[in-house]
Amino acid sequence: MIASVRGTVLAVRLDSAVVEVGGVGMLVQATPATLAQLRHGQEALLHTSLVVREDSLTLFGFAEDDEREAFEIVQTVSGVGPRLALAMLAVHTPDGLRRAVAGEDLKALERVPGIGRKGAQRIVLELKDRLGAPSAVPVAGAAAAAPTPTETDRRQQVVDALVGLGWNPKVAEEAVTDVLADTEGPLTAEDVPAVLRAALRGLGGVRG
Repeated sequence: MIASVRGTVLAVRLDSAVVEVGGVGMLVQATPATLAQLRHGQEALLHTSLVVREDSLTLFGFAEDDEREAFEIVQTVSGVGPRLALAMLAVHTPDGLRRAVAGEDLKALERVPGIGRKGAQRIVLELKDRLGAPSAVPVAGAAAAAPTPTETDRRQQVVDALVGLGWNPKVAEEAVTDVLADTEGPLTAEDVPAVLRAALRGLGGVRG
């Protein structure tokens, strides 16, 4: 099993990246949040999971090992394959998934493309004791030392990610504005990857 890859980023695409390892360009499928951290020509370390099928070998990469572990655990649910598992981590952070499962928040799970009410119920049932508990909420003193990001901060996070991928700041701002115009409710931390993915689709891909 390939547990991680480290090498120079040769290309960043809408849903994948090419990382050169030992002279070999390895295609790695990843979430928008992970891809946004990669820079063409720079070295990157990705925690990976190799999915083996009769007719293919697909490598999935993550910026954090916690994401890789969550990716593998959610695939133990019947009906959840690697593509759907990746979509879950594109919409939710690992802790976001833990909160949704622990709190039986079916609506949060249904925000993932491809998951309906029955699928969300099955995920809660089968992952209840497997995904682990979410991180504890910071105490008041810690919260005061590290203020919670505002909705404006999260919006800027998406814009900065697009700029980092090669888009003009004005174009990035307009793309995020267009996506948020069709989004109901406040922009939460868990929404950031989904908004980034939608903005990338609207822009037609990733530059780098």
